[in-house]
Amino acid sequence: MRNWLIGAAFAVSMTGPAWAQGTEIEGVIGNQIEAFKADNFVEAFEFASPNIRGMFRTPENFGRMVTQGYPMVWRPAEVTYLELREENGTYRQKVQIVDSEGRVHVLDYSMLDTENGWKINGVQLLRSAGVSA
Repeated sequence: MRNWLIGAAFAVSMTGPAWAQGTEIEGVIGNQIEAFKADNFVEAFEFASPNIRGMFRTPENFGRMVTQGYPMVWRPAEVTYLELREENGTYRQKVQIVDSEGRVHVLDYSMLDTENGWKINGVQLLRSAGVSA
């Protein structure tokens, strides 16, 4: 009975607007990662916020930055979504990525809610590679 109550409480806590935002945010990040895996930098660029798009100007520049600076995002072996949190009106999604060599990376995605849906407004590497999965 106790396990059922804990499960029911968890299910209730994972409903409503926060859960919907989390699902949408994970979808945007996941879709961008899939575009990277297919070397489709034009599509991947569509998931970037207007600020990021302005900074890199072209999908080719954006793709070059990702392949050189974030190879674990370009070619992940495993992606796990961790906590979603709100800080001063900004949503931040932690994502754990295991690269092709088994190194674990934790990234913090800053998300922007635009009139065209959620967009990625920046990514920060929180923990350097070196921890094996």
